[in-house]
Parts: sequence; C-alpha cells; structure tokens
Amino acid sequence: MPARSNATTARPHQRGEWIPNINLGEDYDHRYVDAVIHYDALGNLAGFFGRDMPVHRHAQYLQIHYVERGEVNFHIDDKLFQVKGPALFLTPPAVPHSFQTESGAGGHVLTVHQSLVWQLLKGGLRNEASIQLDEGICLTPGDLAERQADQWTNLRRVLEQIRQEWKADLPGKSQALEHLVAFLLIQIARLSHRRATSTAVASDDLRLFHRFNRQIELHFRDHWRLSRYSDEIGVSESRLNQVCQRVSASPPKKIIHERILREIKRMLTFGTLSINEIAYELGFSDPAYFSRFFKSHTGMSPLHYRKMSEGPLSGC
Repeated sequence: MPARSNATTARPHQRGEWIPNINLGEDYDHRYVDAVIHYDALGNLAGFFGRDMPVHRHAQYLQIHYVERGEVNFHIDDKLFQVKGPALFLTPPAVPHSFQTESGAGGHVLTVHQSLVWQLLKGGLRNEASIQLDEGICLTPGDLAERQADQWTNLRRVLEQIRQEWKADLPGKSQALEHLVAFLLIQIARLSHRRATSTAVASDDLRLFHRFNRQIELHFRDHWRLSRYSDEIGVSESRLNQVCQRVSASPPKKIIHERILREIKRMLTFGTLSINEIAYELGFSDPAYFSRFFKSHTGMSPLHYRKMSEGPLSGC
C-alpha cells in the first residue's frame, strides 16, 4: 500500500518573490490558447518543462496532477507533500506550486479554467461536496478507508476516459469533456472530505483575487465598472490592480474582458442565437458596439469567428 501523504509546512518561495505565471495554451501548446480544458500526459509535460518543476502558478486555472508511481515531492503554497504514487494533487487557481517526480513516472495533468469550475459548482457540484478553490488537495490510496477503494478506481477510470476523449476528434468533444471533468471533481470532493492535512492557507492576495473572479463570474453580463467591483469586494481600485498584476500579470479590466470574450466565443461556437441576440444576451445595448468590442480584441468580426468555428467540434 502506498505511504500515507505527509504534509509539512515548507517554503518553496519567499514572500514577495516574483513567481512566473504559466499559460499552457501560450507557453506550451498554442493549439489550445483559448481552451477551458487542457489535458496532457505527465510524461509529455515533464519532457517539456522538466521533472524538477520550479515554483510557478496558473493565474485563472485549476490544475490536477495524477502521478502513477514513484516518489513525489509536491509543494502547494506553503505545504509540502512527500508521497509515493499513485497520488493525486489538486492546485487551485493562482496558487504557487512546484514538484519533483521520478524519471519515467507516468500520469495525467488536467488544467481547467476557473469559469468552468464555478459553472459546475453552480450546477450542483457544491451540493455534492465542498471544494474550496483556495485549498490544495493531496490524495493517495493510503489516505482512504477500505470502503473508498472503489471510488479511487472510479477516479482513475475517469482520468483515463478524459485522456481518450481528448485524443479523439469526435462531435461533442467539448461537452463530453465538461461532463467528465464535473464527474472527476465530484470524485475528488467525495474522497477529500476537506482533509485538514491537505489544505494550504491562501495569502490575502490570492483570496482577494479569487473574490474578484467570483464577482466577475456573477456580473460580467452586467458590465459593471471597475469601481463597482472594487466596492463590492471592499478594496480600492489601486489595490485591486496591484493584486491582479502580482497574481496574473494582467490588469483587472483585461481579466473582465477575457471572461466576456470567452463567453462570446462559446456562444458563437456552440449556440444558435444570432449575433444581435448574443449581444443583447450578454448585456450589450448596441450590437454594433458588441461587434467592435469583439473585433478589437480578436482581430475578426463575430460573423467571421462563427464561420471559422463551424464544422466538427475538434477543440475544447
């Protein structure tokens, strides 16, 4: 039986030290620059970034690592988990993390945009079990009661299904992946039970950044001014800008616009509403301004983007 996870307080980075933000779509796999889900085999990512991955973060992405075997040292914020595989690690959006795995160790790496995670939570996942996005999770079979062995098997099976669906080029790929990710998060929630040994305390900056992004998720259709967001979360615009720049290297307005653009692209690709109807649905009072907004950020009109997206669903 693999060793029980051993979480200890560690210092993988110093307070105030600059921590790089890695966007897999921009820094690793340009085919998926706008993807809300990205999957790859652990070995592929290790071949690109190395087995000894220094501290980094993914500003708006939750990440799940599943390591099949071997010794693993995994930092999540100020916690160090020293375990033997198989082991699963969940890293919340923007939380610094680093890890070392043995040569040849296989597994899965799943990266999910926080907007999809919150969409799943609103859709009922929160009622199934509580996943706090500002807490890290480490799970191994040795942590679990005997009656949970089947759930661990289910977790591994879902990861394998995600791998197969990702590799396939079939109609409905995006929707299938979203359902599989939802089921995977449910399995993780059931197994974790908010274990005290596997949580990491988030910094004030991270908590504020998460609160800001939750407000965006609730109100991006309302086109709030930045001052309204800062008032809602109880900080100045200057403080909010500093935090967003530190955590994601992006100003808050860009983060808001990226969320609006992501929804526009989703509706253009998968929806049946006309372009004018999409504009009104997303809170734009003037369809002409909606088109100018989209083109200024993407370099193409909504109609052009829709035509490019037609055909078999090959992305996510």
